[in-house]
Amino acid sequence: MSASECTTTAAAPAAAAAASSAPTVSASGAAAAAHEASWRTPLELTLLGAIWGGSFLFMRVAAADFGPFPLVEARLGLGALVLLPLLWAARAQFTPALWLRIAGIAAINSVIPFALFAWGAERAPAGIGAITNAMTVMFTALVAFLFFGERIGPRRLIGLVGGFVGVAILASGKTAGESVWPAALAGTAASLCYGFGINFVRRYLTGYPSGAVAAANLVSGTAMLAPLAIYNWPHHPIAAASWASALLLGVLCTGVAFVFYYRLIARVGAPRTSTVTYLIPLFGVIWAWLILGEPLTLTMGLAGALILAGVALSQSSSRR
Repeated sequence: MSASECTTTAAAPAAAAAASSAPTVSASGAAAAAHEASWRTPLELTLLGAIWGGSFLFMRVAAADFGPFPLVEARLGLGALVLLPLLWAARAQFTPALWLRIAGIAAINSVIPFALFAWGAERAPAGIGAITNAMTVMFTALVAFLFFGERIGPRRLIGLVGGFVGVAILASGKTAGESVWPAALAGTAASLCYGFGINFVRRYLTGYPSGAVAAANLVSGTAMLAPLAIYNWPHHPIAAASWASALLLGVLCTGVAFVFYYRLIARVGAPRTSTVTYLIPLFGVIWAWLILGEPLTLTMGLAGALILAGVALSQSSSRR
């Protein structure tokens, strides 16, 4: 049962009791709740998009000093610390067999894509990673079609083609005379990993508390990457700005963001929460432009428009 279904099931008896005992109060309470939801959900979605968009800024700042593996280790470890109470509360459900399953999925869903995005952040503007990240929605549909027999439909197919054209345009671009195709391909590969990871979570980790699964994913990833991170740990002094970026990347963009994410799913459902996909590239580019002075090139704008149009087609098809 999903978090949203748990919330709905638990709330139904209480709502019925309130309605029978105090109809006037329950009606006014419902109206107040509806009024609050009208501004609260868009605000929280915008805040989540701003936080996740900021992750590409923080990777851009810290990646050169830390290197990909140490930076990702810090991100996973700090995020795990934030979510650890959720895992502790559900620890009885996590058998050794489940931990092994989670570890395998964590490699695909966290360790590898985080490392690819960090590697790309060393080599290209933050907006490149943020734009390619939007391909996750389309890759999720493609993996479900190719490996799990889900119907893809003509709208999703058009969306996928448009997204791939967008990536090709993005990879052809240059920033300050330097080609960005290695970072664009790394971001695309990371999004493909997310596409596999999301499908694996849907099929092999259902029935467990979402927050606890996310925490276990981060704990497993931290343990898995530790040897590589220790071996590649930088010997030079790390700048304060890089330390601050790594801290914010782990605590805010990974730990706190997951808490926001699961709260939104529980309150408004996964389809509406997934609209945050449109905001991440926007904020990723805006933060990089405002704080780092990175330009928005014509190829970035055109590629971003094509990829987001593909995402829109994919999502409109999935909601039919």
